Amino acid sequence: MKFNTVFCVAGAILLNTAGCLGQFDVCGRAPLNTKIIGGQNTTAGSWPWQASIHSVSYGGYFCSGTLINKEWVLSAADCFTPINVSDIVVYLGRLTQNGSNPHETSRTVIKIIKHPKHNSLDRKLALLKLSSPVTFTDYIKPVCLAAAGSVFVDGTESWVTGWGTINTEEFKFPDILQEVKTPVVNNFECDIAYGGIITSNLICAGFLNEGGKAPCAGDAGSPLVSRQGSKWIQSGIAVHSIGCGLPSYPTVYIRVSEYQDWISYYTNSSMPGFVPFPLILSVGDEGSVNLLPFSFALAFSIIPLIFLHFF
Repeated sequence: MKFNTVFCVAGAILLNTAGCLGQFDVCGRAPLNTKIIGGQNTTAGSWPWQASIHSVSYGGYFCSGTLINKEWVLSAADCFTPINVSDIVVYLGRLTQNGSNPHETSRTVIKIIKHPKHNSLDRKLALLKLSSPVTFTDYIKPVCLAAAGSVFVDGTESWVTGWGTINTEEFKFPDILQEVKTPVVNNFECDIAYGGIITSNLICAGFLNEGGKAPCAGDAGSPLVSRQGSKWIQSGIAVHSIGCGLPSYPTVYIRVSEYQDWISYYTNSSMPGFVPFPLILSVGDEGSVNLLPFSFALAFSIIPLIFLHFF
């Protein structure tokens, strides 16, 4: 009886972990991404989860988003207030807003789901359900999402991408998707900069002593991602900034890991890949180094304790 109990508990831990990983074998892979510096044009396929969200009525791009599985895009809630679902077209595999995009596909949207408390800064996220599933290619892939409990420490190397304005004086929008490397700023320093509005549901990234490298108008919904091994993991959704990269004002993002349950509730028919950050290093046979998600490491550290308790 005790023996069965042990394996029921251990099995529950591992099953829960597997469920969190979702599309672990699919998400976050960008084989065409070779970037090592930021603040420049991207190339085709560098960020295959990037979504360009357009309005039929307004005639063009107005927000960014992230493909998280075959039929759902994650973005910022403010982009869709007010706007009719029938007015939205999502482009995937797009590099340029005006030139040729041979690897592109598009979908209309059949449903917009905003967080029920989206009027609060730290809950401004939304899900878009596409009219039909997309086919994954090297140019169109879902990103991995940071799993609950993920920790992005101060200085974690991250990237943000979007088509928002690159010139605040002329309000000029770029033709080609832009990228910039931006480190995570701890919430304590970010909260001081913004006068006490930064909660644990938010994550900040930017440069405290350098300006001009940050999302700007038109970049709402843009993804903040970090690389872990061969995978890219989304930690944040751009929702707020002051002065488009003014020194001392990091960009504010929704902390994706805090909304795993909410996202999973609506996308459970095709669960996104939730991946813990960081991974734990372990030494394997013949000195090889393996990477284990923190939740797996936790599970296997608990199991021996369970055995000791029951035996």
